[in-house]
Amino acid sequence: MPSWLSWLRRYLAASAIGHLAWEIVQLPLYTIWSTGSLREQAFAIAHCTAGDLIITTAAIVAALVVLGDIDFPAQRHWPVIALTLIFGLAYTIFSEWLNTVVWTSWSYSEWMPVLDLFGFRLGLTPVLQWVFVPALAMWLAMRAGMSGRPTSLNPDTAPPADPRSV
Repeated sequence: MPSWLSWLRRYLAASAIGHLAWEIVQLPLYTIWSTGSLREQAFAIAHCTAGDLIITTAAIVAALVVLGDIDFPAQRHWPVIALTLIFGLAYTIFSEWLNTVVWTSWSYSEWMPVLDLFGFRLGLTPVLQWVFVPALAMWLAMRAGMSGRPTSLNPDTAPPADPRSV
């Protein structure tokens, strides 16, 4: 099982890749796809991915502070994972409302599937993003840590090499 720090590094790296890919794929579901220049679209992707990484980091840190254990991720990983997903999803719902209703800083295209929630239209793909990307990133971080590879960058704490492989 990986240390919490190596797990966190893997989780954040996988999240960055996942959120970047998701932002690129869902761009046609926003009006900037048809109204923005290529430069504006590229900026939107970079800006949204950076925001996703800030949310990702804040959600996992908050969940670890509230429910984490010194032996994480070997212990208490399910409660931490669940709370991280709840925090990310809650912030996403708030952010979508704030940006589409209050500030009108972005809007959905006619292709965006929407949910009617609390009297406003909530894009379905941002909600799905905050379920699938963190869950997949957590699974990849856990899986990579159980692959038998050393989980430390410090050679003094890494397991000794198998003498038969030399």
